[in-house]
Amino acid sequence: MKEIIVIVGPTGVGKTKLSIELAKRLDAEIINGDSVAIYKGLDIGSAKPTIEEREGIPHHLIDIREVEEDYSVFDYQKDVREKIKEISSRGKRIIIVGGTGLYIKAALYNYQFTEGTTYKEYEDKTNEELYEAIKSYGINPPELNNRKRLVRTLNKLENEEPMTNFKDECLYPIYVIGLTTDRETLYERINKRVDVMLQNGLLDEIKSFKEKYPTSRILNSGIGYKEFYDYLYKDKPLEEVVEEIKQNSRRFAKRQYTFFNHQFDTHWVEVDLNNFQNTIDEVMEDIQKKENE
Repeated sequence: MKEIIVIVGPTGVGKTKLSIELAKRLDAEIINGDSVAIYKGLDIGSAKPTIEEREGIPHHLIDIREVEEDYSVFDYQKDVREKIKEISSRGKRIIIVGGTGLYIKAALYNYQFTEGTTYKEYEDKTNEELYEAIKSYGINPPELNNRKRLVRTLNKLENEEPMTNFKDECLYPIYVIGLTTDRETLYERINKRVDVMLQNGLLDEIKSFKEKYPTSRILNSGIGYKEFYDYLYKDKPLEEVVEEIKQNSRRFAKRQYTFFNHQFDTHWVEVDLNNFQNTIDEVMEDIQKKENE
C-alpha cells in the first residue's frame, strides 16, 4: 500500500485546493477530515468544496449525516478505515484532508475506543474550565497549560475509559503535509473568510436548521454556528457575533498548529498565496522525493 497523503493545517490556507490538485496528479480519492463537513446542509460554515470545486474527484465522508444526528470520532474512525480498504481495493491513492486533528489521528493511529463513546475537542472550553471539570471527578488534573492532556483526560473521564491507550502506534504508511503562512496573514484571511461566509448566506443557513433542530450538537458546538445562539435567542448584536466567530476561529487555528506539530511528523510547507501553483509543485516534488528514498 502506498503512503496515505494527509493534508493538514489551520483554516483558510488552501488545503482543499491542494488536495484536489494532488488527487489529479496521483490518481487519488479524497477522504474528508473536517468534523463539520460530515453534515448535510452545513455548507457555508464548513467551507466544504462544492461539486464544481471537486472537479470530478471522488470525495468521501462529506454529507453523510443529518444535522440532528450525532457523529463521534469513534464513528469517524470506523468509517475512514472502511474507506481506506475500499479505495485501496480499487488501486487508487488516498488523500485525507481537513483540520480536525483528533479525528484524523484517531483514524490512522491505534486509538482504542469503547463503542458508543463520543470524543470532543472542547473548543468552547478554556484550559481553566477543562482543569476544573477534571477536578470535579476527584482526581488531580494535568498541568493547566497542557491542553492536549487536559482534553484527553476529560474525554476519558466522561467516557469511563481506562487512562491507557496506544495512540503513538500508526497503523498505515502516511505522509503528513502541513500548510502554513505567517500569523498576521493567516488572521487576515480568517477574518475575511468569515465576512465572505456572511455575504454568502451563513445566517440563513443557520436559521433554517436552528428552528428545526435547536438541540443539535453540531449547531451548538461548531465554530461559526454556536456563536449565533445569543443572536437568535438573546438579541446579541450581529456585529458582536461576527467578531466572536473571528476570534474563536483565530484561537482554533493556534490550537490546530499545536496539535499538528505535536501529534504528527508534519512536513510544513509555506504557502505561496500569490502563486499557489508554486505550492502545488513544491508539495508534489516532496512527495516524489519521499517515495524515491
